[in-house]
Amino acid sequence: MGADLRKLRSINHAPRQNFPLFHPYGGLYCPRLKGGVSVSAQRVDEAWQVRAACRGPQAAVFFPPSHFERKSEKLRREEQAKAICSTCPVAEPCLEYAVRIREPLGIWGGLNETERRQLLG
Repeated sequence: MGADLRKLRSINHAPRQNFPLFHPYGGLYCPRLKGGVSVSAQRVDEAWQVRAACRGPQAAVFFPPSHFERKSEKLRREEQAKAICSTCPVAEPCLEYAVRIREPLGIWGGLNETERRQLLG
């Protein structure tokens, strides 16, 4: 058995409580730390995300649903998302981020997937 496979097996069988868990309100939750301290795993250059207007329950309009969506429904959903983006104080870094990582889905910085691809040329 190769060293890589042994390493993978040891990771898969490690006790789960040793790993940090994603906290439902952002950051990480590590149960081994006293009081289960929540710490941010966000990089400094992406701190703009905490100020985004799309955070919260309205975030659903920024991405396609898991079920079939008619074209008219998609256009209406995207229009709602873009209206939220137009009021967002961090729309520019949001768009820059989506273009930089080539985000394939959703409305980012006021542009949908097709509009972002057009920016890339």
